[in-house]
Amino acid sequence: MTTSLTALELAERFRSGALSPVDAAQHALEAIERVDGEINAFCRLDSEATLAAARRAEDRYRRGEPLGPIDGVPTSIKDIFYTRGVPTLRGSRLLADKPGAADPGSWPDDAPVTSAVHEAGCVVIGKTTTPEFAWKGVTDNTLTGITRNPHDPDLTPGGSSGGASAAVAAGLGPLALGTDGGGSVRIPAAFCGIVALKPTYGVIPMFPSSPFGTLAHAGPMTRTVADTAAFMDALLRPDPRDWSAVPARATTPGPGGYLAAATEGAGGDRPLEGLRVAYSADLGFGTNDPEVEREVTRAVGVLESLGARVDSVDPGVDDPVDAFHVLWFAGLAAVLAPHGPDAIDHVDPSMREALGRYHDYSAADYLDAVAVRMALGARMADFHQGYDILITPTTPIPAFAAGSDVPPGWHSPDWTSWTPYTYPFNMTQQPALSLPCGTTDAGLPVGIQIVGARFDDRQVVRVGAALEAALGRVVPTPRIHAAAAGGTGG
Repeated sequence: MTTSLTALELAERFRSGALSPVDAAQHALEAIERVDGEINAFCRLDSEATLAAARRAEDRYRRGEPLGPIDGVPTSIKDIFYTRGVPTLRGSRLLADKPGAADPGSWPDDAPVTSAVHEAGCVVIGKTTTPEFAWKGVTDNTLTGITRNPHDPDLTPGGSSGGASAAVAAGLGPLALGTDGGGSVRIPAAFCGIVALKPTYGVIPMFPSSPFGTLAHAGPMTRTVADTAAFMDALLRPDPRDWSAVPARATTPGPGGYLAAATEGAGGDRPLEGLRVAYSADLGFGTNDPEVEREVTRAVGVLESLGARVDSVDPGVDDPVDAFHVLWFAGLAAVLAPHGPDAIDHVDPSMREALGRYHDYSAADYLDAVAVRMALGARMADFHQGYDILITPTTPIPAFAAGSDVPPGWHSPDWTSWTPYTYPFNMTQQPALSLPCGTTDAGLPVGIQIVGARFDDRQVVRVGAALEAALGRVVPTPRIHAAAAGGTGG
């Protein structure tokens, strides 16, 4: 089945002539029709445009002129990124109900990542679901409903890039673009058993700028580290609309780019010889499900067999959640402000309730939060003088009930209360990759988080590829998967 192939495997078949991009696009669209009704990963499709793009890619391969290593690969885009001629409704009725929202002419711009996807020759198959304005760590909203986990549709895929993670895990296209403001590519990657990278802030340009400011990153979501690396190489295109972007060369020193780093990591018996790794099971302030900690600890032991020197050590930081809340909810309030004073009455009820708890921050509160952020960043920069990589669980728990912001009976209503290991690294802007490392006794995926110093993204990818190669396949095919649902092979 083409829906079981990775992006790089598909492209290799395109080059050999064994398969065409049109075949792959058609199979992806057929798969979405068969299984997406159960998981609700997509909020917008345009099969005519998808097949037209696939035919252009097919012609490039026929001429022997592919645009790059992922030309023709089916790709989805989170419905946060602008896409020319296609509504970007961000899971919100506030946008969907505006006059002209459905008019293609109302959407004249591509986001930088959207342009990069087209320039790489990727075939866009649709836009994926998000919670309203990507504000929380699960994926549901009043506009498109509840998105579900392919491993168990009673459970959440996480969020806010939950549609993207569900699509990749279910075989509905091997490449997906997500956003990450507090863990939003890494949380769903862990819950769905896929790979996701939050690169150093600014490496992937963003436009328009996020109301969450410099917490917000764009990131690739795939099934393998090599696919993530190849996708990253394609996304490293400068865009003058993002004044805070950094040159691509800042994270790709030495020979080759991200794909070269992944290839290096996956080769040899001890590819991580001499690497200094700190393992913190809880960052000094979290609490883990025992089965999650068991799987992550086991994977850390594998790193030692690859040549890494591993110390169990906490980085010596306090939970920055209070400062994160100031930055996050001030941004969320800014999202709603242009929609008028009654906008709060028309949004996700849990958003409305959260803003009731976190509101009316002063400028002094905001500056205090920025000071906490700066101190945290300085502490982590110093920490990485002694350690190349920090390892944590991606999340302390496995996936829980869909349609809930927190697990049933949880001690807090805040999504941040069950994501203590992701949002700190949005505050510090460090690169962090989530990799599947095992399963709970019930078969639910567990993710390990690999964190590097700022601009050491290539190292994070190298370590992820080495660990992935050593672990092998650790997550079973999801219960809901295109290849298990019948259809056209290839």
